[in-house]
Amino acid sequence: MLGAIWLRIKRDGDGPVLYTGTRVGKGGQPFKMYKFRTMVVNADRIGGPNTPDDDDRLTKIGRTLRKYKLDELPQLLNVLRGEMSFVGPRPQVAQEVATYTEEERQLLQVRPGITDWASLRFHNEGEILRGQPDPDRAYAELIRPEKMRLGLEYVRRATLKDDVAILVQTALLPLRKSGDEKAGQPG
Repeated sequence: MLGAIWLRIKRDGDGPVLYTGTRVGKGGQPFKMYKFRTMVVNADRIGGPNTPDDDDRLTKIGRTLRKYKLDELPQLLNVLRGEMSFVGPRPQVAQEVATYTEEERQLLQVRPGITDWASLRFHNEGEILRGQPDPDRAYAELIRPEKMRLGLEYVRRATLKDDVAILVQTALLPLRKSGDEKAGQPG
């Protein structure tokens, strides 16, 4: 699957296949996080950090990869390098971490993860932000508070049982999304 995605991104245009962005990890240490590139080259210079589904910076294949969270697969390399784990609060950019409250800084006590309760709750983040005149403000008001709450809850009470539940639900998410689409189609 990784090879097929790699070839499709390469075929669709110029630029690198992987996006490498600096994120803040455990203990506040910066690291390079890998993702399949889903946006045009230099997208971070064109717009803000939050990406609604109707963002013009998204590539055609990028929309599909994001929809099914396949753009996150290269983060397995971050897991192998010890910078991330499979489950944990999602890593953030330094600009966002700089705004953390003292309580929110507890998120930096654990290794960030590929998936968590907030990733499941907001699997449709781009859809939530679609049509918003200011996606960054909408994110701050509609998504961020609950993401922070779920992340802090994980840091305080995480168990192996929770990690397994999160991994299973994450693995089933693409099937649920396909079912959601079919359910919305006229019979």
